[in-house]
Amino acid sequence: MAGDDDDDGGYRWLNQYEKTWEVIQEDAQGGLQFVDDDFIQRAKRRRLLAQPGNTRLGMMRHLFIILDLSKAMGVADLKPSRLLCSLKLLQNFTVEYFDQNPISQLGIITTNNKRAEKLSELTGNPRIHTSALSQKEKPNICEGEPSLQNALETAKRSLTHLPSHASREILIVFGSLTTCDPSDILETFESLKECKIRCSVIGLSAEVRVLKTLATMTQGVYDVILDEKHYRDILMQHVIPPSAKADAEAALIRMGFPQHLISSTPSLCLCHSEGEWNKEINSSGYFCPQCNSKYCELPVQCKACGLTLVSAPHLARSFQHLFPLAQFAEITSDEVSNKKYCHSCESLLSKNLIYKCPECDERFCFECDLFIHETLHVCPGCSSKHTVNNTV
Repeated sequence: MAGDDDDDGGYRWLNQYEKTWEVIQEDAQGGLQFVDDDFIQRAKRRRLLAQPGNTRLGMMRHLFIILDLSKAMGVADLKPSRLLCSLKLLQNFTVEYFDQNPISQLGIITTNNKRAEKLSELTGNPRIHTSALSQKEKPNICEGEPSLQNALETAKRSLTHLPSHASREILIVFGSLTTCDPSDILETFESLKECKIRCSVIGLSAEVRVLKTLATMTQGVYDVILDEKHYRDILMQHVIPPSAKADAEAALIRMGFPQHLISSTPSLCLCHSEGEWNKEINSSGYFCPQCNSKYCELPVQCKACGLTLVSAPHLARSFQHLFPLAQFAEITSDEVSNKKYCHSCESLLSKNLIYKCPECDERFCFECDLFIHETLHVCPGCSSKHTVNNTV
């Protein structure tokens, strides 16, 4: 009998845990005010955006995501299940990862039934990874026990041959409390440390000592989620490039900047010459300036001559991580004076959510402040004043 426990067709104890006391907070005058839960999450996200500048970062990232597909991922504490929730968030993460790290690469490895399988190779094409993740949205795919050691060894074989200036990372999404490994896993941890591969872990169940040991030895980050919103926030933190190691070598990198051209005869590009992506032959594409090999998308490493092919906007977008936009100062409505509208969207400014750029002194609303720091990375007020000065 569901009785009073029934809520929208299900048991109330199956619903997401609600912290009702966080809805009400005390203002500066001692009164009680209603605070929306979405606002709390966004304010928390804004605090995470405060990244220090002038820090050496690993800009050319090579990241492997290890996804647990064991029977523990079929648990329904995340809706509709841990696996489906993880697949949805990882697809969003993949798009955001390449948007913020356009000259980086990503690969995906899955583990279940005591084995590890490479779902997608290291590549800079986000569609390959999102398509591979969508193929795992099948019933009864979660089975057996994971093998953390086999998955780490699979990732290490692909990361060890990379040049020393590249950032080597592994992100583990683990739902199981156990791992079934063929030998001493601590030896694998030592080899990852020697190869300077940073391993970070997102736990979906509880803290596991072996995972914490891995993150500590490799200077990674270990987090255990609280709910889906917390899961999303933790996952998106890995979009930002990590700080480079102190002993990382500096090296000059040869890059090519191909133009998008249309040839007289149709041809097959090298990026689609193998696998299921071989679907059509066209006459347009990016041609390597060194060996004239054809590719349909950038960035990519030429398979014929090994030259890294990028576009100028890719480098410009990666540059924003080295010198992030300064945080806007929060001000009150008394300091707004005659500027009562947001400089960006021209909406009426709220009483308590007003932010001022320290350079151009323009005012912005909360939504525009988040958009500028998360996506735009350029202050509209500063840009408009620079444009006017250059025109004059």
